[in-house]
Amino acid sequence: MARSPSRHGIQVPDSLAADHAKYSGDRGRAWIAALPDLVDGRLDAWRLRPDGPASCGAVALVVPVLREDESPAVLKVQPVDDETVGEPVALRAWNGDGAVRLLDHDPASGSMLLERLDASRSLASVPDDLAALRSLSELLARLAAAPAPAGMRRLGDIAARMLDRVGPALTRVPDPAYRRLIESCAGALTEVCREPGDRLLHWDLHYDNVLAPHPSDPREPWLAIDPKPLAGDPGFELLAALHNRWDDVVATASIPRAILRRFDLMTEVTGLDRRRAAGWTLARVLQNALWDIENEDTNPHTEFDRAIAETLLDHRG
Repeated sequence: MARSPSRHGIQVPDSLAADHAKYSGDRGRAWIAALPDLVDGRLDAWRLRPDGPASCGAVALVVPVLREDESPAVLKVQPVDDETVGEPVALRAWNGDGAVRLLDHDPASGSMLLERLDASRSLASVPDDLAALRSLSELLARLAAAPAPAGMRRLGDIAARMLDRVGPALTRVPDPAYRRLIESCAGALTEVCREPGDRLLHWDLHYDNVLAPHPSDPREPWLAIDPKPLAGDPGFELLAALHNRWDDVVATASIPRAILRRFDLMTEVTGLDRRRAAGWTLARVLQNALWDIENEDTNPHTEFDRAIAETLLDHRG
């Protein structure tokens, strides 16, 4: 369905509208309907000029803009919810150290003004997979060096809720092998959940969420974007990166060996205890499985997660 652009000519992508309708229903459709006026209001309030077409992920609208001094920036607009409310808090805590800089924030709307990075160059563009993974791991270690600010969502609370959901979820899984895998992941979480950690986690650190700087300010080789932050153990961060370039893993002579090579590189670079990191990675697999089961969703990552979980359960060390 074609939508009229905003007063400043910003067009809301159909894919963003479809995602909000799918996952948020009437609330999502209402947010999309109000989005053109919201964008126009932020452009006016921050005295910004659009500098190209808008883009989006599944949640946020991103508009390249120029500020009054002609410096490039990005306007990011997204609903305020449990996942997004912590993003500006985390970006302030990192203060540009390994992450995109927050230039301004409107708490009422959740809108953020961010430094502009090079959206055409992510870590996915690095030909050498292990070199890219090393860069991501170094960045992960830097981000997790920061203590989580007060009030951030806590991994310990998330872990406790996950364990409460396992029993009801298992009644909906017909495959006995998959039930056993979920039970094993829950057992691994039980081993580590008493020490959930207090580091500031990104929670969605994969190649496409690590961009090169804008040519006008090449201050770092790579910078993280789009955190879904929480306080916890950095071992909970590894699964998203293990998914990267899964076709490369499948193309190797041994999928378990390729998974372990990636996992061992990440734990070595970050200095994480290998067994604890495996436990928290299995907890992340459990989180994905519970979401899929409860939402009757067929997740393309299920195949990856099962292979990763089976490998780590056999080689936790």
